Amino acid sequence: MNNNYTEINSKVIDKWVEDGWEWGQPISHEIFEKAKNNDWSVVLTPTKPVPKEWFCEMKGAKILGLASGGGQQMPIFAALGADCTVLDYSEKQLQSEIDIAKRENYEITTVRADMTKPLPFEDETFDLIFHPVSNCYIEDVLPVWKECYRILKKGGILLAGLDNGINFLFDEDDETKIVQKLPFNPLKDKDLYEKSLKNDWGIQFSHTIEEQIGGQLKAGFTLTDIYEDTNGYGDLHEFNVPTFFATRAIKN
Repeated sequence: MNNNYTEINSKVIDKWVEDGWEWGQPISHEIFEKAKNNDWSVVLTPTKPVPKEWFCEMKGAKILGLASGGGQQMPIFAALGADCTVLDYSEKQLQSEIDIAKRENYEITTVRADMTKPLPFEDETFDLIFHPVSNCYIEDVLPVWKECYRILKKGGILLAGLDNGINFLFDEDDETKIVQKLPFNPLKDKDLYEKSLKNDWGIQFSHTIEEQIGGQLKAGFTLTDIYEDTNGYGDLHEFNVPTFFATRAIKN
């Protein structure tokens, strides 16, 4: 099995974007203009808008979009006057950020990097980190939380969208029968690895609440708020089964 799984994932996500992936579709000019007039919303999880009170003062804030390429959130933050940097390992997702910045005439710093490695930023650089659901593509999340803590300023905010593992129990097209056990880790299951590649899933991983929230606490963060969300479609959504959650944490 290929231990360089993040490079596999970067190529898979590039392909998803080419195929019209929902999370790779940049916002329109109209949405950008509305944001300039303070009419805006963004998501960390599939459906629920992030509460406005979760954010810092946006004008002049230094914001990192962590694995947040695609031209969906960073343009909104730029329209609100923030100084935005986006880190992603998908070239297609980063290109969308560059294209929208040119279209709307604002500056953005794009960094192609792998978040399983130390983040290429100085200590205490950012006021806010925006991290939509994406650590399902990495095996170990604790180092990411530690790096987030390091690069945030004192009082800085980490906003994270997370999955709770439930989706990994089911096949994508059948949410009525449990077919996988947890934890879901293709690097430790040869058949699952081959199935993941065959089905164009990329190499994904389930994570526990202990890893997701416990990891933030171990890194030094103080959790200040949380909400749950559903897939937005399918049987689990129809039965209102929460499959995602979002957290707000601060660096003291």
